[in-house]
Amino acid sequence: MTSPAPIELLHLLWLASPALPVGGFSYSEGLEAAVDAGVVHDEASAGDWLLNQLELVQARAELPLAAAAHAATLALDGERLVRLNAWVLQTRETSESLQQARQMGRSLLVWMQGLVPDAPVLPLLQALKPAPTWPVVMGAAAASRGAALESALQAIAFGWAENLMQAAVRCVPLGQTAGQRLLARLVQVIPAAVATAMASPGPVAFAPLLGVHGARHETQYSRLFRS
Repeated sequence: MTSPAPIELLHLLWLASPALPVGGFSYSEGLEAAVDAGVVHDEASAGDWLLNQLELVQARAELPLAAAAHAATLALDGERLVRLNAWVLQTRETSESLQQARQMGRSLLVWMQGLVPDAPVLPLLQALKPAPTWPVVMGAAAASRGAALESALQAIAFGWAENLMQAAVRCVPLGQTAGQRLLARLVQVIPAAVATAMASPGPVAFAPLLGVHGARHETQYSRLFRS
């Protein structure tokens, strides 16, 4: 992989930042329910849970989807974007995960409209119903900012890892140093996850335990997060 140009690198850092105003900090993606069930209870078990998510969900579903959206954006293939968006909507197993995909997708689209209002893909994203979803808009945003595919997927994966690390710090709970060690574990395997995603013929949705914990979270008595 060639190094990204300075402006491309800055745009990728921007997209990966937890300060991006899309509300990602408010979702734990089933982690909080795993803590409530005792499956996650310390640094080691939090790391195992997130590594499984990275390998089973990010590498096989979210990143291949973002990669396909990246390609569809470069080709201005509206029909492909519609199919990808429909796949996300049809494979979210809980109401909270569906809400997250829609809400974060809409928020990122608003961000794009303000920052790159002349991006040719914007009308195609605005036409997605009932809402553009997060992995589709994220892949499109990376392509619109001039990011090469592999670099874009690295940034997307790191942004996910940093957000979930911060969720673990709050709900396990963990100290900040433990959180950084957790992030280091995830960073070590992100290149392999990206390679898996780039070699994938398409996204695959199969993470039953995550779906179970996500469903339990919807009726959990006490919670910090929206998923």
